[in-house]
Amino acid sequence: QVQLVESGGGLVQAGGSLRLSCAASVRGFDWYVMGWYRQAPGKQRELVATISSGGSVYYANSVKGRFTISRDNAKNTVYLQMNSLKPEDTAVYYCNAALRHVSSWGQGTQVTVSS
Repeated sequence: QVQLVESGGGLVQAGGSLRLSCAASVRGFDWYVMGWYRQAPGKQRELVATISSGGSVYYANSVKGRFTISRDNAKNTVYLQMNSLKPEDTAVYYCNAALRHVSSWGQGTQVTVSS
């Protein structure tokens, strides 16, 4: 069982920055593919970024060049640095941990970007 706790969300003006953190309570954290997803009101949950156990990263086109995903295996934590935020980035951001057929979600953290 993987427990994920997100933090770092909040209200920010357009052009600002936020850093999200996701702390995982699990053995073998470094084996997991970690990801950030988001869900805006009335929309489906969408992938934002992932980072593999080896450090390979993937970004959705909408956040490339603005967001950076990273992980600290010693702290069982994954981060999402979000710069140049836009109002369309407003959503609940969820952390995900995946390993083989197991996928776990955090409770989400709200990010609101005002124009």
